[in-house]
Amino acid sequence: MEGNVSIRWRWLKAMYCYTLLGAGGFGLAMLLVPGAVQSLLCFPAQDPAVFGLYGSVLLAMGLVAIPALRSPLKFVPLLLIQLVYKPIWLAVVAVPHFLKGQLPLHVVAISAVFLTYIVGNLIAIPFSYLFSKK
Repeated sequence: MEGNVSIRWRWLKAMYCYTLLGAGGFGLAMLLVPGAVQSLLCFPAQDPAVFGLYGSVLLAMGLVAIPALRSPLKFVPLLLIQLVYKPIWLAVVAVPHFLKGQLPLHVVAISAVFLTYIVGNLIAIPFSYLFSKK
């Protein structure tokens, strides 16, 4: 590793813990008690297969965060995936709702959580290391 690359080890590990607890926990809840999750966040009726698919993806991200705690640099792509898909969702789903003056609880809640992941990942991801020529 080059000497001029700055890696924020605590931020990396914090984001993996956040992914494990936040995404993993929420994904597990979506799979085990989908009705409770839908009721809690006032989700509209969902196709159980699609709801379960997203729950599975979130749980998978949470589980991948476990070995990431041991080898943070090897698993940076996990954070990068989140840094890409969350702003896409905000731009394509949340912003149109907000521009129409629609503020459903589930869209506001998801947007707020996604913003915390985006900011955290922007701080944690060592871009200079990730995109350096080795």
